[in-house]
Amino acid sequence: MHTSSAPGADRPPRLSVIVPVYNEIATARQALDAIVAKEIPGWDLEIIMIESNSRDGSREVVLGYRGHPRVKIILEDAPKGKGAAVRKGLDQATGDVVLIQDADLEYDLADYEVLLEPIAAGRQSFVLGCRHGLGGLAIRKFSGEPIRGFILNLAHWVFTLMINASLGFWLRDPFTMYKVFRRDCIKGITFTCNRFDFDWELLIKLVRNGHRPIEIPISYTSRSFKEGKKIRIFRDPLTWMRALVVARFGPL
Repeated sequence: MHTSSAPGADRPPRLSVIVPVYNEIATARQALDAIVAKEIPGWDLEIIMIESNSRDGSREVVLGYRGHPRVKIILEDAPKGKGAAVRKGLDQATGDVVLIQDADLEYDLADYEVLLEPIAAGRQSFVLGCRHGLGGLAIRKFSGEPIRGFILNLAHWVFTLMINASLGFWLRDPFTMYKVFRRDCIKGITFTCNRFDFDWELLIKLVRNGHRPIEIPISYTSRSFKEGKKIRIFRDPLTWMRALVVARFGPL
């Protein structure tokens, strides 16, 4: 792997998979079992689970991986948001490359290899998994919640236009969870966002730090609010707007 943090000849490159977990009992065991069992030829995997004191039994599921040689577990006393959990995971990551993965079943682990290939080949330092890969403008299709689905799809394109105008180039899915990057890309960057606004902060600050991403189509199956989606339709957009301004014009 041609990176400034490339490992020595004595070991393969390492991928740090950062997994925030909060109230995901419906999917946590299946998702985490799959993540822990994931094999990528030529790569060593480090899985960092950050459990945010769930109320539904998810913590007990996470603790079931304690002692696994691939797994690091971070236990929070209280939920502070996905961004806060991911930041704690980044602090503990030792991999050459970092990938962010939720403990649900919206994204397909089979996409890891195609996302890692440009980084491993030394062509890219930063890759986004684009959820529009299978065609269509709507990435969220909620069974029984068409109005919420329409609102989120419309908001996706409005905010996509905003962030693209700010960055000066076009991305189709800047808010995808699958952000994969060399760990040295975040050296010297300070992150402060705690909720889903972290997606904005991470993207904008990496771009400002000289790492322009490419988008690679991935598989995606959206889950509804009834199935556990945690975005707050009216409150979270306010944090996104603030993150856009602060990350774009504030200090790195």
